[in-house]
Amino acid sequence: MTEGNMIDLRSDTITKPTEGMLEHMFRAPVGDDVLGDDPSVQALQEKVAGMFGKEAGLFVPSGTMSNQIAIKLHTQPGTEIICNANSHIYIYEGGGPALLSGVLVRPLPGESGILNPEEVEANIKQDDNVHYAPTSLVEVENTHNRGGGTITDLGTIASLREICDRHSLPLHLDGARIWNAHRASGIPLDEYGKYFDTISVCFSKGLGAPVGSMLLGRREHIRLAQRYRKVFGGGMRQAGYLAAAADYALDHHLQRMSEDHENARCFADIVNESSEFRVDTATLQTNIVMIDIRSSRQAAETAELLKQRGLAVLPVSPKRLRAVFHLHISSDDAVKAAQIFKQI
Repeated sequence: MTEGNMIDLRSDTITKPTEGMLEHMFRAPVGDDVLGDDPSVQALQEKVAGMFGKEAGLFVPSGTMSNQIAIKLHTQPGTEIICNANSHIYIYEGGGPALLSGVLVRPLPGESGILNPEEVEANIKQDDNVHYAPTSLVEVENTHNRGGGTITDLGTIASLREICDRHSLPLHLDGARIWNAHRASGIPLDEYGKYFDTISVCFSKGLGAPVGSMLLGRREHIRLAQRYRKVFGGGMRQAGYLAAAADYALDHHLQRMSEDHENARCFADIVNESSEFRVDTATLQTNIVMIDIRSSRQAAETAELLKQRGLAVLPVSPKRLRAVFHLHISSDDAVKAAQIFKQI
């Protein structure tokens, strides 16, 4: 249960540091990360890079910054990046690719946010035709937020890697919730890591840290990424306190994320007992539940009715609500939240 007896399922970003995390932050050795001498940041960068089999990492304030730095690394102005039409970099990052890197985005359809490799290859543009913006990057989001926490399987990822290699293109992973994909699929993080040139990971979603993301890649990529982080205003001083929170989260909250997946499934099964709401459990894989409204009621109105009864969810379209499970939500909370849906 979250604050004020409100069950807050709006996002897994609303979590607060636990007592153990706060204690770990309090004891963290720190320096000046812009000057390169914060030991807690350096240790975290090495740790996470090693988890994914990458050479280096760069701690940044947000997943949006991490993704935008990656786009800047891989592209030139006037080129085009390929991603899913519902991807975070296209929908939720404020037009960053155009504003910061001067690139177009070619959004492709895909069931539950998953790119179709054949569609990707069919849409790759070379630089031999002056009418087109040449493709410079392919991006995958795993798990996929607007897709409902769906996991891109390794076969699809391998196919995309082969296509990128054939066309000499880099492949970037928006892995804000790759931790959920890892826990749900059992696929090792370094197995995911070997397919991508750069990877963005987030510590402030399901892991429960208050702030922070990281960009992973080859050393030459990360050296240049440090410059772009500075230019984008993301240099932080005693960032070791935040790095310590992420470090604690990896050690104490990663394994328990399977509980969030179980709670999401339990919640969905109970909600589906109501004739007014529908969750497609065939695509429910991790901690994000998309609830479609079958009645004439709109999502914003429904969310307000739920809030009045002690449940906060997020309207994501006129007829769809999103519920996201996280470390502050118990199995009892999941059941109670589903029962509130049935009450209205």
